[in-house]
Amino acid sequence: MSKVMEVTRYGFSEVGSAFFEMPTSDARKLLPAHLQPLEVQHTRSILAITAFVFTESMVGEYNEIVLSVIVPPRVEPGMPLPKAAFFPFIIGTTTDASREHAIERWHLPHYMKAIDIELTVQGDHMEVTVADAGQPVLDMVVTSHAFEPVRHLYNSFMVDGEDRYKVNIYMEGPHAEHEEERGTLTLYEHEMTSRLTLNDVAEYAFREQWMRSGVQTFEEMERI
Repeated sequence: MSKVMEVTRYGFSEVGSAFFEMPTSDARKLLPAHLQPLEVQHTRSILAITAFVFTESMVGEYNEIVLSVIVPPRVEPGMPLPKAAFFPFIIGTTTDASREHAIERWHLPHYMKAIDIELTVQGDHMEVTVADAGQPVLDMVVTSHAFEPVRHLYNSFMVDGEDRYKVNIYMEGPHAEHEEERGTLTLYEHEMTSRLTLNDVAEYAFREQWMRSGVQTFEEMERI
C-alpha cells in the first residue's frame, strides 16, 4: 500500500509579495553553502518580501512577514516546475504561538518577539507596515492587476544546524501578478534587516504578486 502524504494547510485572506534587487554579495552571506542566489543581472540578486494575513491554522489567526533570498528551484520528475524557490532568512509574526509552531514544525528562522504587521488594502494597492514596539522595520506597497484562480508550486529551503531541508508549498486562490514596477519598499535599521545593505536594496519592485482568500499547503518536509 502506498504511503499517503501528510499535508498542512493554512487559510489566508490576503498575501502581498514583491521582488526587489539586492546585492549578490549580501545574498551569498545569507545563504548556506549548498544554495546559490538567482541573479537578475550580474552582481544583483533577489530579495523577496511576503506578507500574510492567516485566518485559519493550527495556532489560530496571525499575520506574518517573510524575508527571503530567491534561489534556483529543484526540478523533480513528474512534478510541475516550481514558480519560484525561497530561502527565508528571517520571519516575523504577530503571535508567540505561530512563531513557536513554525520553528518546531518547519525549522524556519524567526525574530524572537511578536511584532506588529498590518496589511491595509486601499483600492488597487496594499500597504504593508511592520514595526517592533513602535520601531519601524519596513514599509511595502504592493499594487494590483487582474485576478485569476491559480494553484502554484513553490520550494522553500531551510537549515537547522547541519541539517538541510526542503518543502514543497502550494499557493491556491485568486492571484494577480505583474512587472510594472509600481510597488515600493522602505527598509529601516532593525535586527530583522541588519544583514542587508539597506541603501543598496532597490526601492521599486520588479515583480509583484497579490493573492486573496486562498489556501497555503505544505507537503511533508524532506531532508536533502
